[in-house]
Amino acid sequence: MDRNDVKAFLVGGGIASLAAAAYLIKEGGLKASNIHIFEATKAVGGAMDKAGSPEKGYVIRGGRMFNFSYVCTYELLSFIPSLTDRSKTVRDEFIAFNEKVRTCAKARLIANGEKADISLMGFGTRDRLDLVTMITRSERSLGPKRIDECFRASFFETNFWFMWATLFGFQPWHSAVEFKRHIHRFIHEFPRIGTLAGVDRSPYNQYDSIILPIETWLKGQGVQFEMNATVTDLGFKPRANETTVERLHYSVAGDAKEVMIRPNDLVFVTNGSMTAASTLGSHVCAPALDTTKPAEWALWEKLARNRRDFGRPSVFDDHIDESAWESFTVTCRDPLLLRLIEDFTGNSPGTGGLVTFKDSNWLMSIAIVHQPHFMNQPADVEVFWGYGLFPHKPGNFVRKEMSACTGEEILIELCSHLRFGAQLPEIRRTTTCIPCMMPYIASQFLVRQEGDRPHVVPDGSTNLAFIGQFCEIEADVVFTVEYSVRSAQMAVYQLLKINKEPPAPYEGQRDLHVFMDAIEAMCG
Repeated sequence: MDRNDVKAFLVGGGIASLAAAAYLIKEGGLKASNIHIFEATKAVGGAMDKAGSPEKGYVIRGGRMFNFSYVCTYELLSFIPSLTDRSKTVRDEFIAFNEKVRTCAKARLIANGEKADISLMGFGTRDRLDLVTMITRSERSLGPKRIDECFRASFFETNFWFMWATLFGFQPWHSAVEFKRHIHRFIHEFPRIGTLAGVDRSPYNQYDSIILPIETWLKGQGVQFEMNATVTDLGFKPRANETTVERLHYSVAGDAKEVMIRPNDLVFVTNGSMTAASTLGSHVCAPALDTTKPAEWALWEKLARNRRDFGRPSVFDDHIDESAWESFTVTCRDPLLLRLIEDFTGNSPGTGGLVTFKDSNWLMSIAIVHQPHFMNQPADVEVFWGYGLFPHKPGNFVRKEMSACTGEEILIELCSHLRFGAQLPEIRRTTTCIPCMMPYIASQFLVRQEGDRPHVVPDGSTNLAFIGQFCEIEADVVFTVEYSVRSAQMAVYQLLKINKEPPAPYEGQRDLHVFMDAIEAMCG
């Protein structure tokens, strides 16, 4: 294969496609001008986005933790230049930032307006036995079980569950297989789950810290970005036992277009989307719930029709009642609220990780991030974000479902849990809260079986790969940047027949010392 002549077409502008484009250049030797990224919106980044302004309020749909075990992610960032210092890489920036701003939460759980005692995980003997049983069971034996089919009700009242579930976004009805994978993948965090001391953070929000540097580098290399371009279908060569894409159909502003795909060209599809159909409310309006099937899912539905090897998208996109939750971004134009939170928690911004209100009907958590969280954020403006995993339950203080609440009402609920009632009038006057409803945000956690997600490169595929959160990668875990980057590496290596594989996912349970430390934490 003459790689100088190979063209690559990447569907979706999230981190998986950006990483694939980077590796096509670095490892594959493709000409950057032959790489085309099709993004349906006006901005790349997918779930790792940002919006808003200090005047109207900032918006981020969420944040992501990082970890020393994210070997694929840090390898990617190791060759992306910093935007502020060309002698450094983005990985250098991450290392320097996390050496300077260390996480050590002093108020991981809050109950009844006070810090909860988290010195113990809260397990009973049966809970420990059930957890060890799950760790040792095979994925095939678990099959389509839900988490709550593997534990007694008491398990979901433990400190461990509140901390683990809110750290990753699990619900009791989610996949036992995925829960097991997360236990394996992050078992090394058991002894410090209460402090989150093993968590790395990005210097700014993930768009500014990761997406923008990669996008800038790719554009500098010559990669072609096709914005507001919605890929609607792929055409395949009619040949048994072989999958070869020969046409790519897309639309721009309603105009249908087509690209012919030559046999040596490559196609990478980000199938599905966690943040598709997200809707923003405002400080005075609640967000709507968009139940229409968005384009990101419609493409996968179309491709998988009559193709068993392309997975079952309906497993993930037909259960909004089990996959939706709501986030919110708070913009403070006065230091009062963050100083009150700092005094209450004992953590300065950026050092506390998550704060979860375990008695919240919404199971609300907030992340008080290091300031500034946005590039060019004014010095007199501060930002943090939060979320509720039960948006369809009434609040404890605002007796409305979270999904029906305005940003101001969410702010009132938060301040009421913190017992900031006396300061609430001033906080309301100087603070903007913008909620975001996300129908599919936890869809990758839904109960699944073998074959529901396609392999990165399906059997018989000559030029098609699936990347992102909804392809199958053995032993790694979704809802992480690492999963998307790993899928991109695998896709590039396999399609270009490069004799290389990504480093194996970290499996701490195979390390006796790590496993014993975890058992000691469980029994403490």
